[in-house]
Amino acid sequence: MSDQQAQRTPRSLIVTFYGAYGRGEPDGPGGTAGPVPVAALIRLLGVLGVDPPSVRSAVSRLKRRGLLVPERTANGSAAYGLSGTARQLLEDGDRRIYGRPAARLSDGWVLAVFSVPEEERHKRHQLRSRLARLGFGTAAPGVWIAPAHLYEETRHALDRLQLASYVDLFTGTHAGFEPTARSVARWWDLDAIAAQHRAFLAEQEPVLRQWSRRRTVPPEAAYRDYLLALDAWRRLPYADPGLPSPLLPEDWPGGRAADVFGRLHSKLRAAGARYAHEARAEPQQPPGGCDRP
Repeated sequence: MSDQQAQRTPRSLIVTFYGAYGRGEPDGPGGTAGPVPVAALIRLLGVLGVDPPSVRSAVSRLKRRGLLVPERTANGSAAYGLSGTARQLLEDGDRRIYGRPAARLSDGWVLAVFSVPEEERHKRHQLRSRLARLGFGTAAPGVWIAPAHLYEETRHALDRLQLASYVDLFTGTHAGFEPTARSVARWWDLDAIAAQHRAFLAEQEPVLRQWSRRRTVPPEAAYRDYLLALDAWRRLPYADPGLPSPLLPEDWPGGRAADVFGRLHSKLRAAGARYAHEARAEPQQPPGGCDRP
């Protein structure tokens, strides 16, 4: 099993589905307003190889985390919609997942310097985890660094998590003493990030080649392959902070990985939305009777 496949959990796939097609926007992806019926969710995840008990279990965990909220459709069927927190998280993710401007050396850096009282040391772990997930590297103990284009997202995330009071943010340039490219190689594990890009390419480049040879785009197949590609891709823009290209190795695979995802997105997303719309509209009952949210 590849690293990409190992990360493909039912919970992750449900989050990916809601991000792509389940936001309840009449004119957005998926084309159907309102919460997603449980029966439709089971069918839509079944196409991705997730069995009904795993769907129900993952939905329960997401509900406990406050990301999904139980609702009813217009005809009274059990359904789940996104919480306000989940919508905000997805909107924040859109800016990374679906394209961000290339960083320039002249843009500079953002530094996050934090200090947490010993009696609140659990906040220290929370801060480190969040900064790492935002793409920050470690410049020194308690000093984290990222390209300046992550400044606004960082402020937003720390405010939302009520961690801002522990952190000072600074912006500026790297003034030495060693070359910036050498410092970057200390601040981030570039080999590990490159390995994630190459794993994505090993799985998704063959998918893109297959679709490039096809004259038609069947909606169900497009939905399946797009959701699997998006689920694999959406972690990479967080692992990779989007460093300026002069600071990266010459054979950096990030650009190629972004191109492959971009081409799959252009080829498959709209057809996949048609399938998601049809599956949500069908009045089916899940196996084992009607679920209650």
